[in-house]
Amino acid sequence: MGEKKKKEATVKTWKKVLFVAAALLFIVIMVVSSMGMNWISGLAPIRPGDAVMVDYTLYDSTGRPFLTTDQNVYKEQVAKGASLLFAKQLTLTANQSYRQALYPILVYSPMNGGSYQEFALYNPEYAAISNAVVGMKTNEKKKVILPTSGTMTTLLSPEDLANTQIDVKSLEVGDSLLLGVSENPEASAGNTSAVSYVRLAQVVRVSDAGIIVDFGYPSADVTVVQFSHK
Repeated sequence: MGEKKKKEATVKTWKKVLFVAAALLFIVIMVVSSMGMNWISGLAPIRPGDAVMVDYTLYDSTGRPFLTTDQNVYKEQVAKGASLLFAKQLTLTANQSYRQALYPILVYSPMNGGSYQEFALYNPEYAAISNAVVGMKTNEKKKVILPTSGTMTTLLSPEDLANTQIDVKSLEVGDSLLLGVSENPEASAGNTSAVSYVRLAQVVRVSDAGIIVDFGYPSADVTVVQFSHK
């Protein structure tokens, strides 16, 4: 008789467990159904045409970060005594290029007491980042090789630098200069109201003829903050 009661109690216990499990399964099914297909699309990587927000850090040829949207990177570099530009996160369309030659970015520069300026991201650099995010997911990080490195050198004569208060004799290879760039340099030269942007250039050669500077950057660290499918 005692053995029979034990079996009945065991059966009741298993029925309770199965009932609870069935109830939990029902709740899960109901939650998934209420979400529709969004939970599935949220697991999918970035596709061409998706709206994407990214954090990014640009590096010069020495591997030093000089512009970032990442507060942790900014604080870490400032603590080391480095000076770098700080910008807001970049929102772009995956695998879509920018029509204009220069993409303006508002940056905070600690130089000269601190000020906000518009920094120029070149079209090929914007396109490289836009193409690189395809296939990435939220919080994923990637090092993007930029196509402008070593291809954007120019000679600046002493006459070119006459109005910049830059002493050519004091410059050395490896020095960085914050210089102005424009989509229409000819118009900027003759019109003080023409639109221009800042760009960090690195001195690669110094001679009596002037200085050769490189406006290109080798790489950028890109992290996906969030994105939405089109």
